Amino acid sequence: NVFAYGKKIYKQTTGGAMGSSLTLTLANIFMAKWQQNIVEEQTKTSEFYGRYIDDIFMTWNRSEEELRKFLDDANTWHPNIKLDYKIGYSLPFLDVQLTNNNGILSTSVYHKPAAEPYVTPFISDHPRHVFSNIIKTFIDRAVRYSSTFEAFNYERLHIKLMLLYNGYPSTFIENEFQKYLSSYISTSPFLPLIDNEKKFFQLRQKLLGQPTPRQSQVALSAATADIDNDTDADETKQPNEPSTKPDTATITNYEEKLFLHYTHEKRFTVMKRDMHHVYEHTFEYTPAMNTKVIVGNRNRRPAANELIHKRPTQTFLQNHITQSKRQNKISGNFEKKNLSSN
Repeated sequence: NVFAYGKKIYKQTTGGAMGSSLTLTLANIFMAKWQQNIVEEQTKTSEFYGRYIDDIFMTWNRSEEELRKFLDDANTWHPNIKLDYKIGYSLPFLDVQLTNNNGILSTSVYHKPAAEPYVTPFISDHPRHVFSNIIKTFIDRAVRYSSTFEAFNYERLHIKLMLLYNGYPSTFIENEFQKYLSSYISTSPFLPLIDNEKKFFQLRQKLLGQPTPRQSQVALSAATADIDNDTDADETKQPNEPSTKPDTATITNYEEKLFLHYTHEKRFTVMKRDMHHVYEHTFEYTPAMNTKVIVGNRNRRPAANELIHKRPTQTFLQNHITQSKRQNKISGNFEKKNLSSN
């Protein structure tokens, strides 16, 4: 919670830095303690309660006046927690719009009114798979969040217009839709559609049964985490005991491969082919040809990482001992008295 700006160092005394993993963990611990009374109340009445960090969604079947009184009372539990709540039959929660249609829950994608229809422009210097992944992510969200065929069609049109606005060719968009929807699409020459509500629900049911990339990542992290911090067996073995870890060379065999990487730019499109030609021309009829050349590219770092200095210079972080003139004068007089007394 410390940062440098100009020639000064600032320390955050309340709250935590946004985006920090530690801040996220502390916020969840704090909110888990703070919400206990709400969870108990919702459990008693068999109502729903859900929370994502500091965003809360809950159902209520009693009067609105009782709900407002309950939430106003919750605002007094801690001086730094003030709920900004909304009550209604249709409310957004994160990027989902939830609606109570006479006791039937319907969902759709929520777009903030002030949000600009901006995504990574098609003319930006990114590998082609980045643009494909952007479209795939939007379609995946539309299918998962849309509980009705009508809501999905509306979101599909929104995606199409947003991509066109950012310079994506209509043929590229159509191909990506066709790849994603596969056999569920119609034969529309311009815009692929799921022209049957039954087909849409079949596709949605299939997707909802699969974990999202984020869920898969969390599950993998939880499965590989060492909760008890047990000591590795190789760390406690005797010096003469053989190691149980497999030899890395037998798995990767890096000695027979040469990896070359470069930062992706469109002007380097033929870089991979040219590097292979240069290598073959230079080392032809030599033992080096037994080594496999693998040429790859890395994505360019975001502009924020290029412009923001994560750590100040070392000289700036050093503590400089300074003394006031008055302190120097007092110490000098003290030394003079000692000399005269001797």
